[in-house]
Amino acid sequence: MTDAPTRAPRLVATDLDGTLLRPDGTVSPRTAAALLRAADAGIEVVFVTARPPRWLQELSAHVAGHGIAICLNGAAVLEVGAGRVLAERGMGPELVADIADRIRTAWGGPDEVHLAAESAAGFAHETRFRSLHPVPPGSPSADRIEDVLGASTCKLLVRTARTPGHDYADALAAVVGDLAIVADSGAHGLGEISGPGITKATTLADWAASRSIDPADVWAVGDAPNDLSMLGWAGTSFAVANAHPAVAAAATRRCASNADDGVADVLDLAGALAEGVLGSSR
Repeated sequence: MTDAPTRAPRLVATDLDGTLLRPDGTVSPRTAAALLRAADAGIEVVFVTARPPRWLQELSAHVAGHGIAICLNGAAVLEVGAGRVLAERGMGPELVADIADRIRTAWGGPDEVHLAAESAAGFAHETRFRSLHPVPPGSPSADRIEDVLGASTCKLLVRTARTPGHDYADALAAVVGDLAIVADSGAHGLGEISGPGITKATTLADWAASRSIDPADVWAVGDAPNDLSMLGWAGTSFAVANAHPAVAAAATRRCASNADDGVADVLDLAGALAEGVLGSSR
């Protein structure tokens, strides 16, 4: 870890995939122990992720049954242990329909553009949308996403027949314009769209404010472009060694990769500072 802080945080906000989770998607024993140490030292740890709520149940054992996850790139707040959605900032059906129409018009129509929708309630998709992850049984599907939308869509997912390049998210953002926010979580060939003004940072800032925690007392850790807003908001930011170049350039500090338990290093430092082991505390 480079240029280590000397004052303990009140809150550590960490991304999951590519950051806290190992390359195989698991929580290492060392990271699990570091999460418990941080909790025992009075430091709140919040997961801030692009994942939907349905992908977070397996992590409940690592947040002492009560931890918080800001998921869907900021569009929902989940009490992980209970599986309870505390807040949802989704898009209404009319906005989703407008976004879908704009993308289809720009990129070749419904034969070329395939959409899916994530909400706090679950997953819905167009019949041509191909998910790289198992689709929950009973998920509604139709030829057009507009026909299976609920009242609130937290994230609109976009796959196209276009050959995806490194600039896929930027190209999609240029099409969507000011209708919504396009996030890049590093998922190849997958566009992720949230409502206007919804980012990891905006929801994290609201959560911290509700706990009377200032940005200066927050450490944030990430690896992908969708983490940039969060890293820019937090008083102290860490990029894991495997981070996207833009993230490495933006973060104030570095830590080891997700394969080498970099977040555990960050949490252990936070715990040691809070405990006064290193001669400093809040």
